[in-house]
Amino acid sequence: MSPISDPMFYAVAVPAVILAGLSKGGFGGSMAMLAVPLIALVISPIQAAGIMLPILVLMDVVGLIAYRGHYDRKSLWILVPPALLGIGVGWATAALVNEAFVRLLVGSMSLIFVADYLWRKRRGGLDKAAGHNRAKGSFWGAVAGFTSFVSHTGGPPFQLYMVPLRLEPTLFAGTAVIFFAVANTVKLVPYFFLGQFDMTNLATAAVLLPLAPLATLFGVWLVKVVKPDFFYSFIYIMMVIVGVKLIWDGATALMV
Repeated sequence: MSPISDPMFYAVAVPAVILAGLSKGGFGGSMAMLAVPLIALVISPIQAAGIMLPILVLMDVVGLIAYRGHYDRKSLWILVPPALLGIGVGWATAALVNEAFVRLLVGSMSLIFVADYLWRKRRGGLDKAAGHNRAKGSFWGAVAGFTSFVSHTGGPPFQLYMVPLRLEPTLFAGTAVIFFAVANTVKLVPYFFLGQFDMTNLATAAVLLPLAPLATLFGVWLVKVVKPDFFYSFIYIMMVIVGVKLIWDGATALMV
């Protein structure tokens, strides 16, 4: 079948893919989460998620190459296994999960996290990096896997554990790339069995694919040239924007 031909679709899909690429390149934290909501303005969220997943996987490949050798091994050991469990739970409960509620929950968590940051900043003591915590990491890893499967919104739960570690930006970005590369690759199997990869979705994804490596590499470049303080401040700002957007989408859907 042919790809989607509606010009309005590409008017929102092209910016969405660029935002996702910048995020996948390590810059902007949760900006990749804006992709599906943006595209869902003109098509169904389910179809939007199906179109975006192959694009996200290609971005992951580019990111893996760009950040090879740059990652925090302990973070991955703590976060990845529970994330895979979360993906499994998402698959098992796919027919039962209310996506609107998940969006509302993830958005609320993002804003609470930023509010806590601002409170601690006001009282001082933000210069101290948090240490690893396996229990906390297992919880947020599982939540990230589950929300990533349901609506590609694994960014905030992942950052809720990772940001307080205050890793050097390249190390942070490389760890995020590996984490989501694993998650998105694993998601390919259940998405296939759930019928997300019909010919229209795949053909549309193919049209948008050339943007993926360009946007991702630009994100990689930005991470390498910006200062750490600006890098983390930008992530907090994006978490607020994404959090508000998710709360709005979730609350609006629940009230319908």
